[in-house]
Parts: sequence; C-alpha cells; structure tokens
Amino acid sequence: MREPRTLRLDLAYDGTGFVGWQVQASGRTVQGELQRALRRLLQDDVTPVGSGRTDAGTHALGQVAHIHTDNGLAAEQILRGVNALLPPDVAVSAVRDVDSSFHARFSARGKRYRYRIATRDSPLDRHFVWTMRRPLDLDLMMAATRYLTGVLDFRAFCKALPPPDNFRCRIDDAGWRLQGRELVFEIAANRFLRHMVRVLVGTLVDVGLRKLPVEDFGRLLAAAADRSEAGQTAPSCGLCMLHVNYDACFGGPSGAQQA
Repeated sequence: MREPRTLRLDLAYDGTGFVGWQVQASGRTVQGELQRALRRLLQDDVTPVGSGRTDAGTHALGQVAHIHTDNGLAAEQILRGVNALLPPDVAVSAVRDVDSSFHARFSARGKRYRYRIATRDSPLDRHFVWTMRRPLDLDLMMAATRYLTGVLDFRAFCKALPPPDNFRCRIDDAGWRLQGRELVFEIAANRFLRHMVRVLVGTLVDVGLRKLPVEDFGRLLAAAADRSEAGQTAPSCGLCMLHVNYDACFGGPSGAQQA
C-alpha cells in the first residue's frame, strides 16, 4: 500500500466572491472550491488545510495549504490539473512534496499582509482598495505606525469574540508608502488576531483624519486598551495576504512546481 504523502500548495485568490477561506454552512469559500477540484483530480477524499482564515472579501497572493493523499500523481501534473478545475478567481501557483511533519498553519513562523487605500475613486480597483475621499495626513499615520515595534498586546485591535488564547503578537515590520494615488500599508508579524490588520488600518486612518492623536494610538497598545477604544474596522476589500513564512526546510523554492 502506498505511503500517504504530504503536499504543499501555494495559491492566490480574488476574495470578492467568497465568504472567506474556510468552508461554512452556506456561501462560497476558497477552501471549498480547492477541495472540490482536488477531490475530483486525485479521486481521494482530501481536505486542504490553510495557513489561516481570511475574511469575506479579503484577497491572497501567498496563501498556503497542505493535503495528505495516497495519490501518486506527479506534482507538476497536480498543478496543471487542479488549475484546470478551479474557477478563474482561484489559482494554485506551486505544488510540492514536503515532509509529513509540515502543517500549513502550525509550521508557519509569520505572515505579511498589505492594505491599500485609494485617495480618489478607482472604479477598476474598487474590489481591492478602500476608497477614502477625505484627505489623510500620511505623516501622522507614519508617526503612529512607529509604535508598532516588537512584542505588543493587541486586545484593542482585534475582534472581541471569540477571544484568542492570548493577545500578544511580535511585529517584525510595519510601514506606509505612497504609491501613485494609493496609500499602501504592509505589516509582518509572527501571528495575527482576527480583524487585527483591518482594525489597525481603521485606527491609523482615524489618526490621519486627525480624529485620534498619535500619542493616543501608542497608548492603546501600551495600556492594553479595550476594543471599544480603538477605531473602525477597515473594509476587507483592501486587505491581501502577501506571504507566509516557514522554516527553510519547508518554505524554500527548491523542488517547487511553478505555474
């Protein structure tokens, strides 16, 4: 009998038409579409496990999933076959055999997200940006972002229910840049809480609108403030998962079958 193998799949998706990554009682999901395509291709009752959930309307360039299968089809054949069966708003970019101990979620060492804010109406990008018609002070937003350094308590910047096991995350990098007519925020951390990036962005926008002083943003982190004290939750459409970091033995490009 063939020994089960573990496959890592890297994928991207336009989250506009999905209620999120994870299969739910109703609504179209990325996990559901990927599962249907893989089961049809491999003739195996596989269930893809993702590196983490994404909200309805949130996008991904670098989501990672793994499956266990007895099917011996070559990785390059799986790559071509699954993409032929997936809808146009989901695509697998790489398939590779990995060690059986690899887990898309628990082997992850960190993630990077990007959030885009358009400073004028952008009809062609409306599903990928938060359009902000009021002027934002980028200097103030950048000053507030400097508080996002090291291990911090993010209880003010996440969905209150259900509560996570702990509120502390290590921020490795965070910053804004002006890119054409867009303000682009990127953040990398060892872990993220539910809605964390969206609440951070929404609160930083309040800073840019001069509704919240820069120092008060820092106080929300230092004092482990309540969620009600932080700002709005930014719309999901502007958020994209860019990359998931793994140990070198799991995450490197060696042996990957690229689309």
